This record gives sequence, C-alpha cells and structure tokens, in this order.
Amino acid sequence: MDGSQGEFAFGGKPVEPEAVRRFLSDNPDFLKADTGLLAELGLTIASSNVVEFAPMARVHAAHQREAEQRLLMEETARANFSAQAQTHGAVVDLLDARNLADLARRVDDLARARFGLAAGIIALETEGLPPAGWKHLVEGQVDQILDGPQRLARMGFAPTAMGLFGAQAGEIASMAMVRMAIWEPSRQGLLAFGSADPDGFTPEMGAELVAFLARVVERTAERWPLL
Repeated sequence: MDGSQGEFAFGGKPVEPEAVRRFLSDNPDFLKADTGLLAELGLTIASSNVVEFAPMARVHAAHQREAEQRLLMEETARANFSAQAQTHGAVVDLLDARNLADLARRVDDLARARFGLAAGIIALETEGLPPAGWKHLVEGQVDQILDGPQRLARMGFAPTAMGLFGAQAGEIASMAMVRMAIWEPSRQGLLAFGSADPDGFTPEMGAELVAFLARVVERTAERWPLL
C-alpha cells in the first residue's frame, strides 16, 4: 500500500480512504467477522455490535489515572500549603498575646477563624483559680482526659473531655488535645480544639500540628507568672 497524498494503492490501483470508509459502513460485519484482521489492528469485539479499540482504551485509561493522580497531588499540595500558612499566622497571633487571658482568647479565635473549628481551649490543673479564660482542671484530670499518664496527645471523640467545652459541648463531635507542662514547678495543662465534624479529628490523624501549637502556647504563657 502507498499512503502518499492521502491515497492508498492496492494491487497497483489507488484506493481512496473515503471508499474504504464507505465500504465498511455498507458492510459492517466485514470487519467483525475477520478476527485475524482485528488482531492485527489491535481491536476487540466488546459486544455483538461494538468494536473496542483496546490499545487506545488502555492508553486513555492510563492517561485518566495519571490526570487523577496529578489532580490529587495538586490538591494535597495546596492543602498542605494552606495549613502551613494558617499555622504560621496562628503562631504570630499567639506571640502577640498581651497576657494570659488574651492568650486564651486568641487560641479560641484562631480555632474558629483560621481553622474553621468550633472552639479552642487552654486548660490547667491548679488548686486555685486558673487565669481568666482558662479552664480549671483538678489534679490528675489531664491523665484522665488523655486516657493515661503516658499519652501526650489524643485525637478523636473523648467523652471525658466534654467538660472542657462548657456550654459549647453540644456542638463538639471530635477533639484534638495535647498535654502541656507550663511554669516551674511544672503545671499540667491541655491545649484542646473541638470540631463540630465527627471526622474533623480522628484517632488515625497525626497530632504534630496541634503539638507544635501547644509548644508555642507553653512558651508564650511562661512570659507571665501564675498568680
């Protein structure tokens, strides 16, 4: 066959592509009946009246999978960038606190405004009153909330933590909580975030971001003595 100038030659005679298309259109069973020709062309019969371009279908499926993976990677990268940017902004907000009460207010504000959560709480074990805006805990209550003295963090829903959120407890469906140790001698405390979404925080999630913010809260709180 000679494919020059848009024509094919067969047996020394030129054959126009339009004639081939017209022949196949008028004789639809010709191609389906010739399994050898189908195999040479890389085609398969998908049903009684459908010819599947198998190689092309595989290539298309591969391209589609690659496109989906690329979109997923792009979405993950954007989410990570957004989380990092929000975290950096949250740190600046916390470092600008003017006193312990303002620090507690800023934790709640950043939880709501920056992360779309229902509440942000600082809690402290103390015999007397905690700083204004902080939640009061009795000795050993941090261990109880975190489900053990060795646990540094807890993600998911914890019934023992509902009291942290006071009047907002009815809105909370999942929590992220990290143990803190503040001042000398060390006082046990918690940084807790509550979400209205049951899947907002789950046990499978890492607590690195919340732990990082807890360290910032610890260092910031130590600017002022506990009265």
